[in-house]
Amino acid sequence: METKLISNEQDLKKAFAIREQVFVNEQEVAIEDEFDEFDVIGSTCQHILVFYDGQAVGTGRIRFLEQTGKLERICILEPYRKLGIGKIIIGSLEEIAESQGAAQVKLHGQTQAAGFYKKLGYESRSAVFMEDGIPHIVMTKDLSHGKRI
Repeated sequence: METKLISNEQDLKKAFAIREQVFVNEQEVAIEDEFDEFDVIGSTCQHILVFYDGQAVGTGRIRFLEQTGKLERICILEPYRKLGIGKIIIGSLEEIAESQGAAQVKLHGQTQAAGFYKKLGYESRSAVFMEDGIPHIVMTKDLSHGKRI
């Protein structure tokens, strides 16, 4: 597997295709809710792709809010789930956060994935809330203790 920081429009389109498949087609999120002003190269977000056998199969992005990195749009194409790609995405985004001096990362995790995030050191910080028709929970992880995955 290979992880790549997205730096060109061609790779950004690959990330968009993965997000559209997972969030729009599978989870029925409205396409106008999935893509936003941070989905451009040079914005305040950094996007990554994970490749498996040369094919882009997973993506995620990180956006910075003061000293916190907000992990967003984390998804993996269905045939490639359960191969450890989610852990690779989270670890890569945490590395970016640390390199930018973030003391903490947070995310709005779908409740069905809360156990996965908890195994990676994330703690629940909110009650369940609905986002795009899907139950979510705010989860955070302190990076200042060197406990990255």
